Amino acid sequence: MNAVPRFLKLATWLVLSFLPVVSMAQGAQVAFGSAQQDSSLPVEVTADNLNVNQNDGTAVFTGNVLIGQGQMRLSAPRVLVVYLEDQSGIESLEATGGVILVSGEDAAESARADYNIITGLIEMQGDVLLVQGTSALTGDKMFVDTKAGTARVTGRVKTVLQPKN
Repeated sequence: MNAVPRFLKLATWLVLSFLPVVSMAQGAQVAFGSAQQDSSLPVEVTADNLNVNQNDGTAVFTGNVLIGQGQMRLSAPRVLVVYLEDQSGIESLEATGGVILVSGEDAAESARADYNIITGLIEMQGDVLLVQGTSALTGDKMFVDTKAGTARVTGRVKTVLQPKN
């Protein structure tokens, strides 16, 4: 009779022990960047080429595109800039072709990134890799909140944590 409660205790302990692993598989919340990003700061774009479409309020930068805003840097082969309806500023950026995002000492790469300037949210997708010091985190998507200085990685999240010596 005493074996049943012991078995239940062991089973409960095993289930509770693996809960953090299950939650990591569903998504991981991490800090991103050294400081909160101010999305009201000017956005500086450099590239090899620029094509502007006045009809739909977009511009396409291609070739070694580098975008800077405050301490954040984004680079990609191609970036579509969507302007606000009244052309008074930028609404969003769509970077494709292999994207690198750097903020402070944190760096991430993915196949694509969509940055909503108004909300300060960046969605990176496609073989996401986040590097923070000696630690790395991979997943299918990463959502960066530049105003809060946080990121959430989802979709088969995997990490390698380096212990301190």
